[in-house]
Amino acid sequence: MAEAAEPGPLSGSVSKGFRAMFFMLTPNETSFQKVEDVPQYVQQATPFFVGLMVVELVVGMLKTGAPVVTITDGLTSVSAGMISRLPMLLMRGCELTAYMYVWDRYHLVELPWDSAWTWWFTFLGVDFCYYWLHRFAHEVAILWAAHQVHHSSEYYNLTTALRQSLTQQFTSWIFYLPLALALPPSIFAVHIQLNLLYQFWIHTELIRDLGPLEWVFNTPKHHRVHHGRNLYCIDKNYGGILIIWDRMFGTFAPETDKVVYGLVYPIKTFEILHVQLHYYWYLWRRSHTFKNISNKLSTFFKGPSWKPGKSRLGDHKSNPKVTGKEVPHEPSWSLPLQVYVVIHFLLVVWTYHDVFANKQVLSQFYILGMTCYILLTLTSLGFIMDQRPAAAFLEMMRCVVMVTVQRYGYVKPLLSSLAVPTEAFVSLSLLYWALQSCSQLFTIQKKAD
Repeated sequence: MAEAAEPGPLSGSVSKGFRAMFFMLTPNETSFQKVEDVPQYVQQATPFFVGLMVVELVVGMLKTGAPVVTITDGLTSVSAGMISRLPMLLMRGCELTAYMYVWDRYHLVELPWDSAWTWWFTFLGVDFCYYWLHRFAHEVAILWAAHQVHHSSEYYNLTTALRQSLTQQFTSWIFYLPLALALPPSIFAVHIQLNLLYQFWIHTELIRDLGPLEWVFNTPKHHRVHHGRNLYCIDKNYGGILIIWDRMFGTFAPETDKVVYGLVYPIKTFEILHVQLHYYWYLWRRSHTFKNISNKLSTFFKGPSWKPGKSRLGDHKSNPKVTGKEVPHEPSWSLPLQVYVVIHFLLVVWTYHDVFANKQVLSQFYILGMTCYILLTLTSLGFIMDQRPAAAFLEMMRCVVMVTVQRYGYVKPLLSSLAVPTEAFVSLSLLYWALQSCSQLFTIQKKAD
């Protein structure tokens, strides 16, 4: 390679940012000598995420006459994506940290960071390792407990791509370590991000077939199968950018019958912590039904469908039959409440963005506090969307916290001119939920009497 790329923020180039979403950047643009010079491609991609989701929404409305995403499911997916990145506020990503540790101490050869051959070899290596990471995440129950988050939506649109796991990053790093024996961390840091970004646009039903590209690349058509709970879809099409790994290792399946999305047993909730963590609790309870230590361990380390007497991966004979007429979980709720949830969600998204943008100058105590506030807000909004009885009390307490952090300047408004209207809106929200809580208490007391 004649000349390495000059480090600089990706946000300065709309063209480069857009091409990063489709893995259309050249080695010359994305080769860096030091990890510190590698742009935060994923963090800088937010405008392109939003822009493509808006395009999908508009095109979907024009094409089908109905929205491709619902408020409840879309907000839950985005919330999962937000939660999955919260650990980044307190530490560097596990994948890169572990990779650099192995590289610094154990690498056997050092391929040149400014070589196009190194760049392309890293591309293949990262995608190959991702295939096995993804496959193990489906075939080992304790890893599936993390990955099931991404499959929990009963819809398939670009917001589904953001429905990421909080815990998967704590085990995924293992699969990339062999690459650290030869490939420089700076090139790995580029490809681990570009591999993830590519997988955003394939989460759509609007793109049906891409012709010859379907033979080599992972496409919306192939990835729809991966997200299906139809019998022919389960544990198929694990590829990240390339579909050739599935063709090579016998896990490829073409799209045939109408794909019904989501988990085999839909969770039917929008409460984000339950979405993230419920399967761990399920495995714990299931392991306690066995007396044999071997069966207890098999619950965690064999396939999610494993049962005593079955093969390692079990079978799917007891799965509910998929007819193609399944209707996603979408409880009815009032329009004013939908507007309320969207407004408060946008407020917490701004807070989330502000914390990430300024994390270098913020104290660890402040970051920890705001992390708790973000989790509280997303949880409370999930309670409201679920229409749980405890939603009124939890939202009242959250509004108390929000009023407090606003009053003492811990949360900045998007515009200074919006500071007073925002405080007034939050205060009215607090009053409303306080009245709702009192009404519920009176009703409970009246029934008790």
